[in-house]
Amino acid sequence: MGRGGTGFYQAYILPRLIALAMRTPELNRYRARVCGAATGRVLELGIGPGFNLPFYGPAVREVVGVDPAMALLDMARHRDAAFPVELVEGVGEALPIESESIDTVVCTWTLCSVPDPGRALADARRVLRPGGRLLFCEHGLAPDAAVRAWQDRLTPVWRQIAGGCHLNRPIETLVRDSGFQVETLEAAYARGPKLLTYFYTGSARAM
Repeated sequence: MGRGGTGFYQAYILPRLIALAMRTPELNRYRARVCGAATGRVLELGIGPGFNLPFYGPAVREVVGVDPAMALLDMARHRDAAFPVELVEGVGEALPIESESIDTVVCTWTLCSVPDPGRALADARRVLRPGGRLLFCEHGLAPDAAVRAWQDRLTPVWRQIAGGCHLNRPIETLVRDSGFQVETLEAAYARGPKLLTYFYTGSARAM
């Protein structure tokens, strides 16, 4: 759930902690739902160690995976796929991808940690072809006042140890405010600590 940063911890230790945390079987049903709906040329924003790759279906022609962490990209390079995979070091706010060249943007547990999620979503909209879709599963701001209060209280500390991860980002609002029309949205708690597991899962098209 965290990305970016400099120094030994961020470059070497944190990517391995992220890979360990995101390996849990509970997350696979979300991966299957999101990635299984992707088609054509796919951009995965924050591909990390490539855990989503086995969940893409036969309608996917190619996956371009972007991530700022070289250690995570190195992990992704060792994963097999039934389609070409291009891995690119880069950040979501300035994607190294041509405009209107992508059919589907996939974003899973990434918007919590990009420095400017609005800019990242706007650039995702830029690279989508007309009619292209954004598919996402993200954790973020919970509906319960007590949980939200703790998310707000702990986020400043959590960001420092979790690669910039925010517990309290309003995912639906961010997607809508970035020029997307939300088609489907399911927001509910998954298993685990409520601070981390209020998941927003859905699809959207550029307006």
